[in-house]
Amino acid sequence: MPTLDHLVVMAASLEQGVAWCEATLGVTPVPGGEHPLMGTHNRLLKIATADFSQAYLEIIAVNPDAGLGDSAVCSVSPARWFDMDEPALRERVQRDGPQLIHWVAAVDDITATVTALAAQNIDRGKILQASRQTPSGLLQWQISVRDDGQRLFDGCLPTLIQWGDTHPTHTMPGSGVTLHSLHLRHPKADALRRALVTTGLTAMAVTDGPARISATLQTPKGLIEIHT
Repeated sequence: MPTLDHLVVMAASLEQGVAWCEATLGVTPVPGGEHPLMGTHNRLLKIATADFSQAYLEIIAVNPDAGLGDSAVCSVSPARWFDMDEPALRERVQRDGPQLIHWVAAVDDITATVTALAAQNIDRGKILQASRQTPSGLLQWQISVRDDGQRLFDGCLPTLIQWGDTHPTHTMPGSGVTLHSLHLRHPKADALRRALVTTGLTAMAVTDGPARISATLQTPKGLIEIHT
């Protein structure tokens, strides 16, 4: 069944992202890796529960050592994934600090899901082959990325991912943080619900109102909500 795969927290730098995680959630994220296709890198935190069995939190930032620079194009797309090159979002993250901006859903057949969304006039983007090296070996996946990098529905409609043989949480240690709930709010709630049903995410809570993604996490510091 399609399911929430991970939450995306964008930071101006990975160091700022780690500091935010420690101050907000009370834990230190584990090393992730580099994404050569996009010139980004990440740190990770396992947040899996019975309801979200493979969920993790990704703290992601532009990698200053990737050779792309802040304004250069990516190697496979005119813009980085998750709207990371969008000026207003970059300015907000720079000004206000790391924040939840998006989420990613795992599907069994990404090609079929992207095609089904296209039938609703929703362009979820090209399907790219991606990978990164980890201490446990090579992780490989397919992911939907638009040429303009847009997240769609203000980030409430997930990017789609289909993992290869190995999921990153298989070797990720427990963090002491678990995902309690995810709630989506959007002024076009009905259209968002239809799109989620098309992807197979029929149980996701969606309400009408100003765009907002809210995740509630159980942490060593108690129940914490992070949001867009």
